[in-house]
Order: sequence, then C-alpha cells, then structure tokens
Amino acid sequence: METILPVRDTLDVINGKWKVPIIISVGAGNDRFTDIQESIPGISPKVLAKELKDLEQHQLIKRIVIDDYPVKISYQLEPYADSLTPIIRALKDWGITHRKKIFPTI
Repeated sequence: METILPVRDTLDVINGKWKVPIIISVGAGNDRFTDIQESIPGISPKVLAKELKDLEQHQLIKRIVIDDYPVKISYQLEPYADSLTPIIRALKDWGITHRKKIFPTI
C-alpha cells in the first residue's frame, strides 16, 4: 500500500495515450493549440482540448489568453511540470530498452 497508492495517484494524472506527449510537446516550445496538435500524430482537436483542460486542472499546464484581435491562446508548462522530467526520461529509457528486447532486429 505504501507504494501502490502514490503510484496510482501518479498514473491517474499522467495516464492515457496523450498526456505525456502533450507535456513533451509544450515543453519543446509548441505553445499554440494547432502547433501542439500538429506535433502529436493522431490526436483529435476534441481530445487535445479535453486533455489540456485536465492538465491545467492538475497545474501542469497554464492556459494564457492574450487579449488581442483576434484573441490568442497559448499554453506553457507550469514550473510544477518540471517534476515530471525525470519520470518522462525514465519512461523514455525504459521504452528504448524494452523495444530492443522485444524487437532485437530493429
């Protein structure tokens, strides 16, 4: 239980097909909705909007409204999102190792 509950909490926040790629995309400098969408193959606008709102609720992404004509909306990572960097790096490293184990000829 001492390990299961915190891991479950973490997975509840970053779980799913799209949240980590969105965090990576915004962290790479894609700050506009269309830029984020174009950087993540297969994500629909509806799903992206939902996931951005969810990440905003978890204080990982900040939505910025620029009062201009037309109104512009941009996204940036909250400083709190930096705490995910070692986790994302570990997921990447594990994925590379796992891919080599499962597909040794690739």
